[in-house]
Amino acid sequence: MKLAVVLFNLGGPDGPDAVEPYLRNLFSDPAIIALPAIVRLPLARLIARRRAPITREIYRKIGGRSPIVEQTQAQARALEAALAAAGVEARAFVAMRCWHPFSDGAAKAVEDWGAERIVLLPLYPQFSTTTTASSFKDWERAARGLSIPTARVTSYPTAPGFIAALAVNIRETLARAKPGLRYRLLLSAHGLPERVIRKGDPYQAQVEQTAAALVRELGMDELEAVVCYQSRVGPLKWIGPATDAEILRAGKAGLGLIVAPVAFVSEHSETLVELDMDYAELAHASGTADYLRVPTVGTRPEFIQALAQLVLNEVDKGSGP
Repeated sequence: MKLAVVLFNLGGPDGPDAVEPYLRNLFSDPAIIALPAIVRLPLARLIARRRAPITREIYRKIGGRSPIVEQTQAQARALEAALAAAGVEARAFVAMRCWHPFSDGAAKAVEDWGAERIVLLPLYPQFSTTTTASSFKDWERAARGLSIPTARVTSYPTAPGFIAALAVNIRETLARAKPGLRYRLLLSAHGLPERVIRKGDPYQAQVEQTAAALVRELGMDELEAVVCYQSRVGPLKWIGPATDAEILRAGKAGLGLIVAPVAFVSEHSETLVELDMDYAELAHASGTADYLRVPTVGTRPEFIQALAQLVLNEVDKGSGP
């Protein structure tokens, strides 16, 4: 059996000229702006044009482009190797939502390879209508002509390997802590407007599930952990507490901070700029005694094995009576 695994992520601009169309694609998504197309599409163009200079400056700080595609491709190759070790002939294909490579190209590549089964695997551990559901809907459009049995992994907020990878990264970061200093652990996830959650989106609840499982895995009663949310945009009320507010609170208390992204599985602007630069500067300005950032799980063997197990579970379901 030839198994295709489609890895979904948001994507990112691959150069300065890609920033505005990337933003236009992002804000054109009805899962992001829930308005009729006749209003949403012109509004998306306006927002993209106005935000493009700010966003270009963000990406300029990390070389003018997002590293997310290369990192996702590395995860794809590692997943293929893990599945091969389990005796499965598999190939992983990358499908980004807002910039190349899109679902259209991935669907064609899956067909050209001759896949006999497909597993859709979002690189969003926690489900949201704005991420996973949007990617699935886009895949349905792109793969409309394919008649290949397809399974979906919808979320995995407490998958043991995912939690283990986060815990290993946190422990390794803790090894750099200053002796005698008290630290607080911020478990930071991308925020969402409150109205999205009120409509029944499970994202916030699943982030909290991840955090609870991670705290249990760490088993460090002396380390206070706080769930918080970053990347607010626009005038709407967003879920909280906000990561920047938690940084200010730690500064007032004279604590050190260990900041761990728990919803991102690869490095991109929200980690490399927002966490590493903007929030680090805020921490130092607010009197935070130390600021340590935990890397994303990336290609950690524990995380890749978790992804492989999720895929194998779907394969086993399809092989049953």
